[in-house]
Amino acid sequence: MLVTCWSTKGGSGTTVMAALAGLQAAQDPDRPLLLVDLCGDLAAVFGSAEAPSGLSEWLRSDLAPCSLERALLELTPNLSLLPRGRGPLSPQRAGDFVEWLAAGADVVVDAGVLRGDEHPCGRGSSDELRWCLAAEADRSVLVTRACYLALRRAVSLPVRPSGVVLVAEAGRALTRSDCERAIGAPVLATVAVDPGIARAVDAGMLRTQVPKGAVRALSRLTEEV
Repeated sequence: MLVTCWSTKGGSGTTVMAALAGLQAAQDPDRPLLLVDLCGDLAAVFGSAEAPSGLSEWLRSDLAPCSLERALLELTPNLSLLPRGRGPLSPQRAGDFVEWLAAGADVVVDAGVLRGDEHPCGRGSSDELRWCLAAEADRSVLVTRACYLALRRAVSLPVRPSGVVLVAEAGRALTRSDCERAIGAPVLATVAVDPGIARAVDAGMLRTQVPKGAVRALSRLTEEV
């Protein structure tokens, strides 16, 4: 199963939600999970050293898809990370990459921000891979706060999410129901802004200081479709 997490504004919490969803699914010992990093921050979130190469280098090469396995970082015995690497994400091999993902373990992708001024089908765009993984996912998940500006951008995008993770902040005027009506997709999980999560991320200790409540809340993201 392919789950792609994305947002319409930076700072929405997409990377952290993808990391927590990966930790949740990987608790099943019979279910290995792969995290794919299109933004370049997941290794730091888990306190791992930056990889010298990763997906971006493979996309610009003529190496076989199986060679991607050599770039994987083991985060836990059941959770691996495909790092972004350095340089642009060339779109030329996007199809080969999606096929490789479909043939392997369950996958959670941190696709970062999708912007309305970028054409999702535009060939040659460095963001084509993000759009492709958001559109082709078994579960395409918008991570958002109950923010009018973020929802406004989400409504204008040509890609519709199949579900939403709502990052809840105190004092917001918009409710969960408001978000569902605006986006036209169900809220699969609500995760409160938690200083404990922020401290674990800042210290690179998310895999050892796992916020159990948030992990449980995200279990629907990786349920079988």
